[in-house]
Amino acid sequence: MTYWERCTSPALAELDRDIPVVLPMGAVEQHGPHLPLATDRMIAEHFAARVDEELGTDVLVLPSVAVGCSDHHRDFGGTLSVSHETFLRQVEDVAGCVLDQGFRHLLLLNAHGGNEGIGQVALERLGTRWPGRHIVRTAWWRIAADELTRLSESGPGGVGHACELETSLMQVIAPALVDLDAAPPMTNTPAFPWDTADMLRAAPATLYRRFSDISDTGVFGEPRIATRAKGEAVSRAVTGQLVALLRSMRSSAPGGTAAPAPSGAVRIGQTS
Repeated sequence: MTYWERCTSPALAELDRDIPVVLPMGAVEQHGPHLPLATDRMIAEHFAARVDEELGTDVLVLPSVAVGCSDHHRDFGGTLSVSHETFLRQVEDVAGCVLDQGFRHLLLLNAHGGNEGIGQVALERLGTRWPGRHIVRTAWWRIAADELTRLSESGPGGVGHACELETSLMQVIAPALVDLDAAPPMTNTPAFPWDTADMLRAAPATLYRRFSDISDTGVFGEPRIATRAKGEAVSRAVTGQLVALLRSMRSSAPGGTAAPAPSGAVRIGQTS
């Protein structure tokens, strides 16, 4: 009874309002020639399921926001996208329903880079509207960034999209949907010396480019060194940090002083 939509209305009404609620946020977009379009949605739901396995009745998982902000991928076939305004409205409206019903701890769990900017806007708007609640935003690659950097073997620019880490995770989540023989080599290159960001490494400035300007394969990074064993290690690292984060949220009354959150988590009032 830890998935929102599997509860009955009376059963959900009886739940402890201190149970943390998780909203997974993904995307349906091209992921190169070797991964399915639903990769980001599947990764978000994978981590929600892993957290559920660890915490059981001490967490409540919402239906995922399946389609995200992917306009920059639309030069590649299969990509679905919504506007920033549509995404923001869906997150705010769903979160508002949860908070209206008295739940005090909400985690926005993201699995798609294109959702990050508008996800921060959602966090700030929800925090302003609902003072005194724990409303938190993170992405799976941020919350365990130190551990993922140690696991990654591809170096700067090697992890970003349909890359070593995502491909490794998908070998755990849905191995039948991964065609590693079709994975292309790393071809992405920075446009400027300072434009060196990837999934784990921030750049000093951000240049807007469509994905087709970055990569002619739809891949950012090096997927050919992905392994199932690496995916299992990534899954364990991220799940451990998410469980610690959720427990720390519940350990303190909203507005009070909570236990230190794992690196990568964002609380109300912090900037990313």
